[in-house]
Amino acid sequence: PYLRHFILLFMSRLVKEQLKKEVAAMNQFPGFRPGLVVLQVGDRDDSNLYISMKLKAAAEIGINANHIRLPETATEDEVLQRIVAVNENPAVHGLIVQLPLDSINPMNTEKVTNAVAPEKDVDGLTSINAGKLSRGDLGDCFIPCTPNGCMELISQTGVSVMGKNAVVIGRSKIVGAPMHDLLLWNHATVTTCHSKTLDLAEQVADILVVGAGRAEMVKGEWVKEGAVVIDCGINHIPDSSKASGKRVVGDVHYPSAIERAGYITPVPGGVGPMTVAMLMKNTVESAKRFLQKYTPGKWNIEYTKKNPLEPQPSDAEISCSCQSKPIGQLAREVGLFSEEVEPYGRSRAKIRLDALKRMEKQPDGKYVVVTGITSTPLGEGKCTTTLGLAQALGAHLNINTFACVQEPSPGSFFGARGIAVGGGYSQIIPLEEFAFGMISQVYILQALFDLLVPLKKGQRSVSPAQLNRLKKLGIEKSDPLTRTEIRRFVQLDIDPDTATDSGSLENEIMAILSLSSSEEEMQQRLAKIVVATNKSGDPVTTEDLDVSGPLAMLLKDALKPVLMQTVEGTPVFLHTSPLADIAQGSPSILADKLALKMVGSGGFVVTESGHGADIGLEKFFNIKCRYSGLRPDVVVIVATVHSLKMHGGAPPVQAGLPLPKEYSQEVVHYFNFGDTEAELELVCGQARQAGAFDAVQCTNWSEGGAGALALAEAVQRAAKLPGQFSFLYDTQLRTVAQKMYGAKDIELSPKSKEKLAIYTKQGFGNLPVCIAKTHLSLSNDPMLKGVPTNFMLPITDIKANVGAGFLCCLTESVSFILLYL
Repeated sequence: PYLRHFILLFMSRLVKEQLKKEVAAMNQFPGFRPGLVVLQVGDRDDSNLYISMKLKAAAEIGINANHIRLPETATEDEVLQRIVAVNENPAVHGLIVQLPLDSINPMNTEKVTNAVAPEKDVDGLTSINAGKLSRGDLGDCFIPCTPNGCMELISQTGVSVMGKNAVVIGRSKIVGAPMHDLLLWNHATVTTCHSKTLDLAEQVADILVVGAGRAEMVKGEWVKEGAVVIDCGINHIPDSSKASGKRVVGDVHYPSAIERAGYITPVPGGVGPMTVAMLMKNTVESAKRFLQKYTPGKWNIEYTKKNPLEPQPSDAEISCSCQSKPIGQLAREVGLFSEEVEPYGRSRAKIRLDALKRMEKQPDGKYVVVTGITSTPLGEGKCTTTLGLAQALGAHLNINTFACVQEPSPGSFFGARGIAVGGGYSQIIPLEEFAFGMISQVYILQALFDLLVPLKKGQRSVSPAQLNRLKKLGIEKSDPLTRTEIRRFVQLDIDPDTATDSGSLENEIMAILSLSSSEEEMQQRLAKIVVATNKSGDPVTTEDLDVSGPLAMLLKDALKPVLMQTVEGTPVFLHTSPLADIAQGSPSILADKLALKMVGSGGFVVTESGHGADIGLEKFFNIKCRYSGLRPDVVVIVATVHSLKMHGGAPPVQAGLPLPKEYSQEVVHYFNFGDTEAELELVCGQARQAGAFDAVQCTNWSEGGAGALALAEAVQRAAKLPGQFSFLYDTQLRTVAQKMYGAKDIELSPKSKEKLAIYTKQGFGNLPVCIAKTHLSLSNDPMLKGVPTNFMLPITDIKANVGAGFLCCLTESVSFILLYL
């Protein structure tokens, strides 16, 4: 019996060696390792000892184990929140809640253990796993580790359980009850005994499992000759020979039982190590189940491929016909945790910036920017292309893909371009969720209103002067005000000729939101907004007026990107709407950065830039990329035969915008609108000849992602090539005019020269430049089509958007009243 006992001592080591080999085999999935989290409340010495054993075993096997220790002051809600976060983390496959929960606050242990996701309950303690075990669904649950370890030890003895009489002493949820079920479903005849059993010593067992929690309760004479005895007890009894004054014994009197048992587990060293080994086995098994359902680095996302109708319905009809998935589901599919998602209705949610912090060490995906040739009044479909390309990459090529687009500005709602973001079968749904919302603009207006008229105990504190202003506006109430009334109240409609150097507060704040990478950066930028100049010529900022702090606090929510989806279920960030004329005209840096982390190294983020490449792409490169530190891998230029004809006549390829070689980017030209096949072939051929990486035809407006597959495949190929990015200029206005627009030179008005001198003196002369001109021509004259040459670019005024970080240079074609839309 002593030799047989010695063999059982090494069973846990054999199990761990086998698990180590299984984990090593998972190297076929780069960067993947089984993940385990141990959650502890309090600082009990015995719990610390058990946890250290688990962490050591995990390290030996190759499991990535983490220990989360909450203080004894933790509340039940705090514990439950941590459990939910671990449940949602795809890198964790096993979660152990260390018992007991040593908190000074009330804790419902049953509620806490049942909060663990059943598929991560490697302790096997949830009611779902216990229920499956009791029903005999052994292949579809996790078995508690101690009973599972007991069964493994019995198996190693070579004794068959089938048909044997088995006695289990103890009925705890952790050992006795599940042990009974395991033996029963392995075809033993099982008797469960406990402290109330009258004839305990008379029970005859071929297999005896003891977990009663009473030191040396089972005597040797109770054991059947040759029986298998599994002792699960851990008890301390006095022993003056030990330095501690006590020693550890089991529930079985070992010296007498070993004389009769065929096999017996020692205490310590028997069931304990095997329990830890089974915990590791369950964790590895959970990781295997994860790999059966998921590919590491790939989203488990459901797409909805559309069957386009003919004739094609309107954008609004298409939107109404599409059923969007619940936003919480979409968030989970793309790897967001519930605590990072703030739902606004069923179909949109704001994403907390904690998500970006959590993912900061993850690799970025490929960065694609969509622009267009010189625009026409109808637009060239850049947003539609952005969404169609994202759908093609995601729903059709099964690549993690995010689209990032601007919120629609007021001017895009009621003009010829319609009311949707995108169009046809490449649009964001549901249309009504954003069409009249203009999310960031609402936040800015509301923040300004809250700053001017703060809430005190649920009531607006309206001053007499503010009441007078409301009366002047014909508003006979003070609270609540409609959105239109708020806009009229907070905006002063200053005459452009008397406007201060600060320009429009609203539009500079929008630019700041778009260019900030964090709350801290937003606060710093808001503090730099110049609202006036004092008599000494020094700038007066919002920080000087002590309003930047409250303004930053009120705009915290506006800094969070909005998550929505396309008609095919592709995720989209809809965030900020800085005008392309007087600002950088592109989605926020935060939206792009978060999306790049979420798609991972094998994914794509497709973002847009406003107007044509001469305005939007130039500002994207030289303002947005300068501040974000991001560099695009691929540029997609949108063109139509219609626009080429408008700019250049026949043949159409004589006009349009050649991308400056200074960018050194791989470029894919995209052409839409079904003109003659000869025209399309001519355009594509000339584009490739001019240096485009590829030129393809797309029909994503009418066919959704399927109509942009050729473009998606071209983008994939282009993204594999090394890019060589460089800025067009350091801070030179003249360089943009000459190299980007083809101007002969710039012409500064006296007012512009005076402003530039002031800004240079104030230290703003080296800020990047943002040229505000018409988007309908490379020149400042919207009627001058094609590629004009030998023209002067007149700069009539310069505005310092110091918080946003650029000088806005106005040409004759742009009225400063745009700032007050």
